[in-house]
Amino acid sequence: MEISKTDYRVFFEEIKEAIHRSQYEALKQVNKELINLYWEIGKMIVQRQEEFGWGKSIVETLSVDLRNEYPGVKGYSTVNLWRMRKFYTEYEGNEKLSPLVREIGWSHNTVIIDRCKDDLEREFYIKMTRKYGWTKAVLTHQIEGMAYASFMLNQTNFDKSLEEKYRHQAKLAVKDEYSFDFLEMSENYSERELELSLVRDLQKFMTELGGDYSFIGNQYRLAVNGDEFFIDLLLYHRGLQSLVAIELKTTKFKPEYAGQLQFYLRVLNEQEKKAHENPAIGILICKDKNRTVVEYSLKMIDHPMGISSYRTERKVPEEMKSYLPTPEEISKRIEHFLDEE
Repeated sequence: MEISKTDYRVFFEEIKEAIHRSQYEALKQVNKELINLYWEIGKMIVQRQEEFGWGKSIVETLSVDLRNEYPGVKGYSTVNLWRMRKFYTEYEGNEKLSPLVREIGWSHNTVIIDRCKDDLEREFYIKMTRKYGWTKAVLTHQIEGMAYASFMLNQTNFDKSLEEKYRHQAKLAVKDEYSFDFLEMSENYSERELELSLVRDLQKFMTELGGDYSFIGNQYRLAVNGDEFFIDLLLYHRGLQSLVAIELKTTKFKPEYAGQLQFYLRVLNEQEKKAHENPAIGILICKDKNRTVVEYSLKMIDHPMGISSYRTERKVPEEMKSYLPTPEEISKRIEHFLDEE
């Protein structure tokens, strides 16, 4: 009997998927064993220092002896041994985080320990890394871009306007505040000047937006029964498979701005959206915003939209903390969006 090429291709893809699943599970097990080993080494260093009153020199001595005993085996440098000690002391007794840290790589753990001091922030990045398979570089970029604060603060209507499977990813795609500190503009710049400046420095602008965005164009033309309208910036988000319309305002947010953007989204969905794509998303970026006014406005908007602000100077992270929800609300929000079923 002749083998159908289509049937064989399906069969081959199923075999590949089975192999990938097996490899992934094997890698997870190896990683878990490595994390357990580093945890145990860190614990033993702490215990011996407390028991015998050993100082810092013991770590350097141990590093030299381990590298001599296991030549070619990486991971026993003085720096890494100190990281193991810190790894243990930071998470020992933390019933919530100590099991989670075993589910991501060692290099990811070291980045989170060094850059995040708050347990809720650490939980967020651990779970995000686990869920989306972030590389160390992506994780570092997300932390530097204050993804945690943006996720907790951002104002969108995605809960009611997007399918559940896209909500959490969409929220991560919209920041509460954007930093345009790389721009050089005149003192009383216009919206057009802001737009052109962002386009001229497109690489930095796309980096500030975050991953998965592709630039389509600026002043994107929409024609509606003989009338013309122009979207400031039109992008595409590969992960969401959605067109993203961005409107820029150099003034404080006004409710009518959201209405204008909703009109653009409706036209995009009816005239530009491909059959396989999801509904278009809007991001309104204003110079400033009254958070209460934004919340009221979003209740009246049916199309998926986020309303953000921007600064031309990098905002100090400490200033954002006063707007964060309570620790209990943060924990619930993380559980709701990031925990696996």
